[in-house]
Amino acid sequence: MAALARTEFSSALNAIANESGLNPAIVLDTIKQAIQAAFRRDARERGEEIEEEREFDVELDPESGEARVFEMVESKKKDVTPPGFGRIAVQTAKQVILQKIREAEKDAILAQYEKRIGSLISGTVLRFDGPNVRVDLGRTEGLLPPQERIPNEKFALNQRLTFLLKEIRETDRGREIILSRADPEIVRRLFSREVPEIGSGSVEIKEIAREAGNRTKIAVSSVQSGVDPVGSCVGQRGVRVQAVIGELNEEKIDVIPWTDNSEQFIKSALSPSEVVSVVLDKKTKEAVVKVSEEQLSLAIGKEGQNVRLASKLTGWNIRIEGVAGEETDTETEIEEEGKSEKPVENGN
Repeated sequence: MAALARTEFSSALNAIANESGLNPAIVLDTIKQAIQAAFRRDARERGEEIEEEREFDVELDPESGEARVFEMVESKKKDVTPPGFGRIAVQTAKQVILQKIREAEKDAILAQYEKRIGSLISGTVLRFDGPNVRVDLGRTEGLLPPQERIPNEKFALNQRLTFLLKEIRETDRGREIILSRADPEIVRRLFSREVPEIGSGSVEIKEIAREAGNRTKIAVSSVQSGVDPVGSCVGQRGVRVQAVIGELNEEKIDVIPWTDNSEQFIKSALSPSEVVSVVLDKKTKEAVVKVSEEQLSLAIGKEGQNVRLASKLTGWNIRIEGVAGEETDTETEIEEEGKSEKPVENGN
C-alpha cells in the first residue's frame, strides 16, 4: 500500500511529541484506533457487514506511516487490508496528526494565558455566539458569557474593549478562556493601571462594591505619609477616574477614603449624601443612619442602590431614617461603648 514519506510522517510525529510532551507511542495508538474506525466505515460503504464484536488490529510503521489491518481469527492474525485502503489509511493518519498538532498548539497557548488569570486583557469583538460574545485576543479567542457582561452594554463587531481574564474553564467545546466585564476585580485592575500610586503600593484599594453598569463604590487608603488616596485615584480634574469610567461604559464610580472607624466609614460610604448621625448595634451588625429629610432620597439612592452599595462596602446592614430639618445633632451614638473598632472586612 502507499505510505507516507518518512520525512512527512516521522517528522510530524516527532513534532507532536516535542510540542505537546506526548509519548509518540500514545499518538501512534490514537492513529491506529482512527485507522481501525476508518476500515470499518469503508467496509460498510462497500456493503460488507462487520459485527461490532469482531476484533481487528492495525500495524503501523512509525517511520513510514504504512498501515495494515489484521483480523483476529482463532488467536491468529489474518491480513484483511482491502485493495486501495492505503490511501484511506494515509488520509486518516494525516487528519489525526493535524488534529493532535492543533490540540498541542491550543494547550501551549492556553498555558500562556493561564499565567495571566486575574489580569486585564484587550480584545476585539469577533462574533456573537447565541448569548455569548466571542472575542479575538490575538493568538486565540476568548468567551464573554452573558453573566459576565455589563447589563445593557451593546457591542459592535470589531469593537476593541478591555476585559478581565477571569478563568480558563472546561466547556462543551473544550477548555475556554472566560472573560468578564462585570466582575468587581476589573475595577481594581483598571485603577491599578491608571493610578501609579496603586502600582507602587503607596495607595491600596481596600474594598469594592459594584453593581455593574450602574454604580461602583471603592474605598481607598494610603500607606505612605503625605499621599492623598482619594486624590490619587481621582487624578487632576478627574482624569484618572474618568479613564476608568470610560472603560466601563460610563459607569458611575464613587471613590471614598477607607477608615477603620466604622461610623466615619459608613458616613463616607453614603456619599454624596450628608449624614446627621450613626447608631451602631455591634451584635446585629446593623447601623441606623439619620439624615435630614432633604437628604433622604439621596442617601437611599435610586431603587435603594446607594444604601445597598454602602452596606456591601462597609459590611454593615445600614438602615436610613429621615429627621426634621432643624435637627443638627451630629454626635455619633455607639452601643457597647469602650470596644475598639476593627478594620471592616470585605463587603463584596
